[in-house]
Amino acid sequence: MPARVSAGEDASEISIILADDHQVVRQGLRAVLEASPDLHVVGEAGSGREAVRLVESVRPAVLVLDLVMPELSGLEVIRQLRKRAPRTRIVVLSMHKDESYVVAALKNGALAYVLKDASAEHLVKGIREAIANRRYLSPPLSDAAIDAYLCRGRGATADFYDSLTNREREVFHLAAEGRTNAEIGKRLFISPRTVEIHRANMMAKLGVRNQTEIVRYAIKRGILPAN
Repeated sequence: MPARVSAGEDASEISIILADDHQVVRQGLRAVLEASPDLHVVGEAGSGREAVRLVESVRPAVLVLDLVMPELSGLEVIRQLRKRAPRTRIVVLSMHKDESYVVAALKNGALAYVLKDASAEHLVKGIREAIANRRYLSPPLSDAAIDAYLCRGRGATADFYDSLTNREREVFHLAAEGRTNAEIGKRLFISPRTVEIHRANMMAKLGVRNQTEIVRYAIKRGILPAN
């Protein structure tokens, strides 16, 4: 899906990019947000990779991001943009209510987490809190529950996903989507043999042995939807 970028942003407005793989969702979000005079949608992205490129180019104040995205997951988008565009605040808009998804998003660098079944007012509030550099969770999520989850998770086994190189992560995400080495190579502009090497290294680091385990790992980490 090609990026859509708007021009003519006013300096007094909060510039926003929307990243969701459903065009109808983006259209609805645009209408909701632009009902507030100071909120201005300056771009739309339909994939994770496109979202990274667009944010790097436009440098919006806020990225509103779904977690389940093609090409790169929302979590990987957050991780990359914390390094590439640290001034852009990230607001996750997701259907996932499980605390593990919320914690993963916050740990990677998101400031707000809003559920897709929340009201428009919660999304707007999440954006404004993120601009103020404050954490925001839409109901029924709560800071107390997330902090308790973090406490329970202390001392847990390290997540070896963090040891993957950028290229290994790209291969992992595409492999989790079921793409072949040839398809991944074409997407990343590398040879199938190079993909095979990256795939082998990635699988060794994560301790997965086949495609089924790659998919299970991706679901467990919130990179693929559970159903």
